[in-house]
Amino acid sequence: MLSETLRSRWFSTSLHAGLWVLLLLVVIGSGIGGGAPRFREAVANPTTVTTPVPVAQLERLFRRLPLPKGLADPATLNLFTTTYFVPPPTPTPTLPPPPPPPTTQKIELTYQGFYRTGDGPKYALVRLGEKLVGVPVGGIVITNLIVVEATWQTLTLTNTAVQTNVLTLNTKQVVEVPLK
Repeated sequence: MLSETLRSRWFSTSLHAGLWVLLLLVVIGSGIGGGAPRFREAVANPTTVTTPVPVAQLERLFRRLPLPKGLADPATLNLFTTTYFVPPPTPTPTLPPPPPPPTTQKIELTYQGFYRTGDGPKYALVRLGEKLVGVPVGGIVITNLIVVEATWQTLTLTNTAVQTNVLTLNTKQVVEVPLK
């Protein structure tokens, strides 16, 4: 029903006429017709106070105060600098003491078998990482690691601390030996 009223011809005609009447009243009532504004000279009143503006206290407003140390560098002073959002200084982390240097090293050993030439001693074939070494029984493999016995299946090694290591044939084994 409202849509019928808004679309009717009499409603749009009366709205149009009402807007013209409103515009006419505004033009007549506001004096758009023209005319110079009415200026007049002001009359001084002797009873008004003629004290000057208190400018002596203005210097105090614009005086630069010394900043506390560490707040800001005067060369880079910015009016918008604040310490409100600056987090408190973080303590410097104390590093743990460095670990002592290692006294031992780990070496990969692989027993590859043994051989004997004529009436000579037995030689054990030991692979140190990628290097193949022939060591006689009773000889030193590395630092203080000594070959005690070499058989078909095992190699027995010992050191000065009477620690015995038994290596089986073609099996990698990690042995810990002291550094020189």
